[in-house]
Amino acid sequence: MAELLYRLGRLAARRAGWVIGVWALVLALTAGAFAAFFGGLSNSFDIPGTASSEVIDELQERLPEYSGAAGMVVFHTDDGSQLTDAQRTAISQLAADTSDLVDVAEVVDPFDAEQQRADQLAQVEAGRAQLDEARAQLDGGQAQLDAGRAQLDAARAQLEASGAPPAMLAGLDAQRAELDAQQATLDAGRAELEAQATLLEQGARVAELAEGIRVVSEDGATAVVNVAFTEPRLELSDEAKQSVIDHFSDHGIDGVEVAFSTEIAQGVPAIIGVSEAIGVAIAGIVLVVMLGSLLAASFPIVTALTGVAIGVLGALAFSGLTTMASVTPVLGVMLGLAVGIDYSLFIVNRHRRQLLSGAEVHESIALANGTAGTAVVFAGSTVVVALLALFVTGIPFLGLMGAVGAACVAIAVAVAVTLTPAMLGLAGERMLGRRGRRTLASGPVPHPADTATPMGWVRTVVTIVLTVAALLACAVPAASMRLGLPDGGSEPEGSTTNRAFELLHDGFGAGANSTMLVTAQLPDGTTDDEVLGRQLDIAEAIGAVDGVVAVAPIAVDDANELLAFQVIPAEGPNDASTAEVVHALRGLEVDGELLGVAGQAAINIDISNNLADVLPLYLAVVVGISLVIMILVFRSLLVPLIATGGFILSLLATYGALVAVFQWGWFAPVFGLTATGPVLSFMPLILVGILFGLAMDYQLFLASGMREAYVHGATARLAVARGFRAGRSVVIAAGLIMVSVFGGFVFSEAVIIRQFGFGLAVGVLLDAFVVRLLLMPALMHVLGRAAWWIPRWLDRAMPNVDVEGAALERAHQRA
Repeated sequence: MAELLYRLGRLAARRAGWVIGVWALVLALTAGAFAAFFGGLSNSFDIPGTASSEVIDELQERLPEYSGAAGMVVFHTDDGSQLTDAQRTAISQLAADTSDLVDVAEVVDPFDAEQQRADQLAQVEAGRAQLDEARAQLDGGQAQLDAGRAQLDAARAQLEASGAPPAMLAGLDAQRAELDAQQATLDAGRAELEAQATLLEQGARVAELAEGIRVVSEDGATAVVNVAFTEPRLELSDEAKQSVIDHFSDHGIDGVEVAFSTEIAQGVPAIIGVSEAIGVAIAGIVLVVMLGSLLAASFPIVTALTGVAIGVLGALAFSGLTTMASVTPVLGVMLGLAVGIDYSLFIVNRHRRQLLSGAEVHESIALANGTAGTAVVFAGSTVVVALLALFVTGIPFLGLMGAVGAACVAIAVAVAVTLTPAMLGLAGERMLGRRGRRTLASGPVPHPADTATPMGWVRTVVTIVLTVAALLACAVPAASMRLGLPDGGSEPEGSTTNRAFELLHDGFGAGANSTMLVTAQLPDGTTDDEVLGRQLDIAEAIGAVDGVVAVAPIAVDDANELLAFQVIPAEGPNDASTAEVVHALRGLEVDGELLGVAGQAAINIDISNNLADVLPLYLAVVVGISLVIMILVFRSLLVPLIATGGFILSLLATYGALVAVFQWGWFAPVFGLTATGPVLSFMPLILVGILFGLAMDYQLFLASGMREAYVHGATARLAVARGFRAGRSVVIAAGLIMVSVFGGFVFSEAVIIRQFGFGLAVGVLLDAFVVRLLLMPALMHVLGRAAWWIPRWLDRAMPNVDVEGAALERAHQRA
């Protein structure tokens, strides 16, 4: 590997124009593919096979009109006063005219819906009055019949006593039979009346259970237009959403504001913005300080931007073939920028150090590419492996995210070991800057590691105790981590989706943002007359669940086999009580069948639960594969174990920081957070993959220097000091660069990207500066020679990867 990269570096330096031209052509082709095949991004996440997705599949089969996506358009008066008649009429006209809407199945006029609700209540009261009147009439008829029977019975008794002939008695008996027939008719009428009364009371009870489901607020200031789409949530096009937004916002109503729920208006976040550019600028400052030259500092930036452009544009070109989450290319940008700058920096720094020690330019470039480039390849391999391992979760959108991230990292590696040498070849000794060239003119500069001395034992022990204690303290909040997906309350303050969330909360209660769709199976042979009773029974059971404030039956399929209900919980979609409601409803059994629960809140819960379940498997796969790679690289058993243990500490501390800031709200104003909520459901998985790969990068660059010193004859503890001194500055610079790049995304408008940026920035900060620069060298010092122990049989069986490039340096004499 090292020899191959050596030759590649020499070739790139001597044929710089060709190399730069090839990468420019690749970039142009990728941009063309993006322009031709880009198909848009999605803000929806789903996992096949979850309980909620099974409910949606069943609805698509039996009640397709309720299986499509749905959203809300919220109208509210500017001054909070009641909507005027003119304003109500304007809203109704917008709801009625749907000719310009795309893939919309139904638009519900809120005032018609409220009027129907009021009419139903009035009909119930009128029906009760009619029933009371009918009962009074039946009671009057019953009294007349009773009086007639009494008279006939008395007359018959007198006739019998006087010895009247049978013919006379037969006449009275005929009259009595006629009265009995009238009684039968009266009884049938009463039975029918009571059946009607039962149906009426059942309907009244259903209406009572649904009382909390409203589309016009009690103060009359807020009205909600419900929009049902023909396409499912994951297949709903941006064109359909935009048609709704344009229809209801282009026709302004005086004195009324309009807002749209996340299902309609949640925008795709910008892939890169001002704050991200500031992060790159800070990284540039770090490079200038590290390399002492503007020209040299520009090389890692240029190569990283080239790699990011190729990787992200190439990934977006595939968005027309598959559903791609909006955060996927953002992840590619984050990783591509961070590792692209760092990987190029490692090669540039090695070349600069060799030039200062007197090496010839082209030979130095080749050696830097063969030594530092080999480390870059192995470091990038750990990140790629960790990201591709996301496929073991069986979750499509996570696998795609991992694939895009891995592709961006692989491209960053390829660019670093080809384009960087080419640019260095063009620059020659100018990349040292004036100060560097003056220093070189006075003689070769000694390697800083030559003056290193081992750490003291007291300092070592104190360092281990303090760093472990600090990391464990930071990890404490992680014990209360809740997982979820962003809702409208997490959207940027002032956005239309955030405003809709607030208006629904204020006008209808927190649960208005957490509407659920519940399904129930009916027994075979259920008749139309029995449906209402079954609806009431099930609605009563649902309404009795703690945390449910309203429930309404909304549909039954043609075969009377499936019932659908709308359920409103007490709290918002990401509240713990809402999750409890979902679990309680799924535990209800009706006629031997469990209820099904769908809706955005249920979908979020299912995704979070599934991701939490696959986290241990993913962690085991990533750590297992990476341990094998590190054993090959370091030819040691304890060094990989130390590296992994330190990573777990920094990972837990990162989880704790995420909970403290985004869930508990600590330092929320500092990061511009306006609302707290759960940690993004797939954040723990993503952090495991990315941070483990990046942590092993820094481990590799530090520990490889220690091993290089050890195999060249230094004592174990002196080798730790020399390797640390040799790699310290570049790891500090690389860590600062990554923190700057990731930190730039913390101030994005999208909460998903904020959490990504924060988690990665904090994770790198803790792992690079606490674990790799403090804890790991201290533990290596304590272990001494034992750190490099490996069974002889395993040492003989493993190939010699020579990631330090020691054999390469011996084979190629320096100029």
